[in-house]
Amino acid sequence: MTDTDITIRIPNPAAPEPLEAARLTGGARPEDIEYIRKEGAVYVYEAPVRLWHWVNAAAILTLMGTGYLIGSPPPSMQIGEASQQFVFGYIRFAHFAAAMIMTVGFFGRIYWGFVGNRHARQIFYIPITNARWWREIFFELRWYLFIEAEPKKYIGHNPLAHVAMFFFVTLGMIFMIITGFALYAEGAGQGSLPDTLFGWVLGLVGNSQRLHTLHHLGMWSIVIFTIIHIYAAIREDIMSRQSMVTTIISGWRTFRDDRVE
Repeated sequence: MTDTDITIRIPNPAAPEPLEAARLTGGARPEDIEYIRKEGAVYVYEAPVRLWHWVNAAAILTLMGTGYLIGSPPPSMQIGEASQQFVFGYIRFAHFAAAMIMTVGFFGRIYWGFVGNRHARQIFYIPITNARWWREIFFELRWYLFIEAEPKKYIGHNPLAHVAMFFFVTLGMIFMIITGFALYAEGAGQGSLPDTLFGWVLGLVGNSQRLHTLHHLGMWSIVIFTIIHIYAAIREDIMSRQSMVTTIISGWRTFRDDRVE
């Protein structure tokens, strides 16, 4: 059994009954299936996960905007001398504040991965030894490339989204937190707490400019992921006839077809 829960292809009239299909694929639990049969929905994302998602999204948007301006500063001030303004100071403050919020939220999210439901743990690991999971990844790739005509349905993240969330959210945020605080440690100075915790990163990378470049490239990878994430969520909401956007608001995943695995 894994946290990846899938449904049968809806248009196939010869497909097995939902509960039997769930047993064949090793995905959804029987109690989930029975509830979906009766109510047409299943509770997936608990309130702390949903709160983290939206706070984290706001923090990341702030970090991307301010991070871009830190890497490419405004060339001049429209009113008065730059020395009389604090514009760049406000930009840096917003960046650092959003970074602190994102970091605290990420540790909170790790905690909830231990105490929350099974869907709360999904982004922290990938079941690389599960052969069926790999087959589902390739199916989803074909679906997103418009090669497959009939979608499958998932209670949690589909396997392709599962991989993306693990690498870009879990590993990506760890990378950005470590490199970001290593850069912050430079300004905090030797012997400061940030320097004690993250000063080793600068020595590992070699020099400050290289560390800036790696952090900046990490930002652009998250920008690309964010665009694809929003597109895929809206696309699945429409084309696979299961809720995506509203699920991360209400916590409930609804299915607009009769058969659910």
